[in-house]
Amino acid sequence: MKHPLPAQPRHIGVLRLSALGDVCNLVPTIRALQRQWPEARITWIVGKAEHSLLAGLSGVEFVVYDKSTGLAGMRALWRELADTRFDVLLHMQQALRASALSLGLKADVRVGYDKARAKDAQHWFTHRRLAPHPNAHVLESFLDFARLMGVEDLSLEWNLAIPSAARDEARALTGDSRYLLMSPCANPRLRNFRNWSAEGYAAVVQHAWEQHGLCTVLTGGGSTQEREMGERIQALCPPEAVIDAIGGTSLKGLLALIDAAQAVIAPDSGPVHMANALNTPTVGLFATTNPDRAAPYRWRDFVVNRYPEAVRSYLHKEPEEIPWGQRVRHPDAMSLIRADDVIERLEAALQHAIDHPPAKDA
Repeated sequence: MKHPLPAQPRHIGVLRLSALGDVCNLVPTIRALQRQWPEARITWIVGKAEHSLLAGLSGVEFVVYDKSTGLAGMRALWRELADTRFDVLLHMQQALRASALSLGLKADVRVGYDKARAKDAQHWFTHRRLAPHPNAHVLESFLDFARLMGVEDLSLEWNLAIPSAARDEARALTGDSRYLLMSPCANPRLRNFRNWSAEGYAAVVQHAWEQHGLCTVLTGGGSTQEREMGERIQALCPPEAVIDAIGGTSLKGLLALIDAAQAVIAPDSGPVHMANALNTPTVGLFATTNPDRAAPYRWRDFVVNRYPEAVRSYLHKEPEEIPWGQRVRHPDAMSLIRADDVIERLEAALQHAIDHPPAKDA
């Protein structure tokens, strides 16, 4: 027997802890739920870093779970929500940790992914599953939860909150400069292999400076890998063409920098999805991940896509022969991207923004 979905939900729980790009892609689903049921209460259980990015999202109550606290943190969250019962819990994280966390939450019906998309046996922890949606983009997979709930208006809306202090933080770095924002490194995880070369980035910096008078703001976290990448890029560029903000901003400050940028260039990582959410022209660099699944959604036409070549070169198969979303975990895959590819897509994105000025959501 199917667990019935509420026709008029009073309290919707959303369980999605990470990551930065994914939570940005989830926000349009939140907005769709709000349009359908403006009186419904929405509680989003989210990771600590992700909350610092999303804080202030209108109409949403956040419950923050710090993943580093493990079981003790889970128990604390369960105690915090002991008197809360959701009409529906949207279990939108395909990870065993999130499924374990869901066990201590009270909900009349739990919705998760269909078997084809449910990783780590997530379908064992839910009552209702999404309809199959082969080869879906991540953002569309999130919208499938709203579709199952019966939401009709699935138009894209973000309206992320950028406080005035974050805009002041950004202006302190850039002054009145017109700039390109470049986040050279993805999350420095084991066998991630999403980073392009310092030489390639430097060629793009040089082009933006010489052809458009745009300096480039380098952003990222404070890891050794990111700082070293920034130093290599700067060493290859005129000093006046680069502003080094690596490790120097809050997430809200980064959001403000992205909002004021002429364009953003980055590999598959949080900043391309933050830029997409703000409708800032975005050039994503993709070779190890499939952009049809994970590109910045509104700027998919401006991706540099070397994923098919990477699949053929390093997996020795055709893209249609491998599972949807499979990554190419090879350290040389991103070297398939050429500086001319990125410059051409940057020019196209900048021209598109002139011809069709993007409406800013925040």
